[in-house]
Amino acid sequence: MEFLQQLQLEKKNEGSSTGTVWHHSKGEIILSSSPVDNKEIGTVISTDKETYEKIIKTAQAAFIEWRNWPAPKRGEIVRQMGDALRKDKQALGQLVSYEMGKSLQEGLGEVQEMIDICDFAVGLSRQLYGLTMHSERPSHRMYEQWHPLGIVGIISAFNFPVAVWSWNAALAWVCGNVTVWKPSEKTPLCGNAIQNIIAKVFKENKVPEGVNNLIQGGREVGEWISKDTRIPLVSATGSTKMGKLLNTAVAERLGKTILELGGNNAIIISEHADLDMSLIGAVFGAVGTAGQRCTSTRRLIIHEKVYDSFVAKLSKAYGQIKIGDPLDTKNHMGPLIDKDAVKMYLNSIEACKKEGGKFLVEGGVLEGKGYESGCYVKPCIAEALPHYAIVQHETFAPILYVMKYSKLEEAIAIQNGVPQGLSSAIMTLNMRESELFLSQSGSDCGIANVNIGTSGAEIGGAFGGEKETGGGRESGSDAWKAYMRRQTNTINWSNNLPLAQGIQFDL
Repeated sequence: MEFLQQLQLEKKNEGSSTGTVWHHSKGEIILSSSPVDNKEIGTVISTDKETYEKIIKTAQAAFIEWRNWPAPKRGEIVRQMGDALRKDKQALGQLVSYEMGKSLQEGLGEVQEMIDICDFAVGLSRQLYGLTMHSERPSHRMYEQWHPLGIVGIISAFNFPVAVWSWNAALAWVCGNVTVWKPSEKTPLCGNAIQNIIAKVFKENKVPEGVNNLIQGGREVGEWISKDTRIPLVSATGSTKMGKLLNTAVAERLGKTILELGGNNAIIISEHADLDMSLIGAVFGAVGTAGQRCTSTRRLIIHEKVYDSFVAKLSKAYGQIKIGDPLDTKNHMGPLIDKDAVKMYLNSIEACKKEGGKFLVEGGVLEGKGYESGCYVKPCIAEALPHYAIVQHETFAPILYVMKYSKLEEAIAIQNGVPQGLSSAIMTLNMRESELFLSQSGSDCGIANVNIGTSGAEIGGAFGGEKETGGGRESGSDAWKAYMRRQTNTINWSNNLPLAQGIQFDL
């Protein structure tokens, strides 16, 4: 395909890369097949231990030099990275859509997120501020400053094969760190494409080899990163199960983590909601990316007075969803990532039925022309109770659970009554309801929205959630502080050495 050639992805694009150098690994071959049509896109070779060691040592050496580049100069490199992404936006968006399965609009949107975080990071490179404090001792000055950590390990998931990497990398680089990135083994070619794009920018600016490192592989490679004491910070996106294992390994060596894990996101539909607007938010939240966003809408908590009318609107809207090739902009929804995801989807439907769930819109696997990959499924809606085990669980698929409430406090309790705490929303035109939802007595999630859905976060705000979502924050606001170490400094410019707290120590 043309976009593969533009991104310099040949049929056998192999190896692991550090900076602008491609290493020849002796690891296993990883095959990338598209869930769109089940065709092979290409292969990469997973990183073996020997190559991994080379990459880490090169990264360590690069950090010694890179940390001393002025932060605005590092920001200039990131600015050029944004320009390079603008140039290749269409081709990269097509690759994301084809390798992962999300709609082309969403693939292009993901690349736009990368461009946006580059713009944000350029400004940030001149705003790595510390504080000054007044000392209790005379003729003393106190302040704090921020220093880079070193190597930042990035482990990303298949559902956002490029954007989440950029949230971490752009900030890490302007803060003076170097990065080692392990993309999902389900979307390895997206990682190779990014490496090709960034390598040109780095080469033109004589960036030290080893600032940007790509390693390919599965769980074993992720374990190397999590247990490596040379990597002080690991930012990982994935399932809660994966995050708990990784967090244990990193914590055992007293390293730091940024965890973006499971979401079980709900929208509360108030009796005071604009139902037409609510419908758009609910359908896109549940169906976008075929329900494979960490911020996908999994639950609708609907006021009993508008329940019947809204569910009727929702069911009708589901009948209009066009499912098919995500590169065709007429389609709203593409395939699930692979057949394992399809099995999870089918198992969840059966589990819901066994617990007493009633399906208002039936699910199932699509067959026939255009659906030969076996990864296309029907988005479905089930009436369910909040306590059902399957409702408490995150299924990465377009299954939407609907339930009733009578009082807002009850709805908030249902919203909060799951192990995950990523994104939440309320649809209401009542100011008191919206303020309660946003108060300390309201949503317990890292993201709480009013009159928009659960998905579609902007890079200007910190992204992340609480509870089993992991507590990490990426992207905007002051999330940059996670990529640096704080240092408090006190300078005595007097002729004496007074001690704090009035302590006397005379010799």
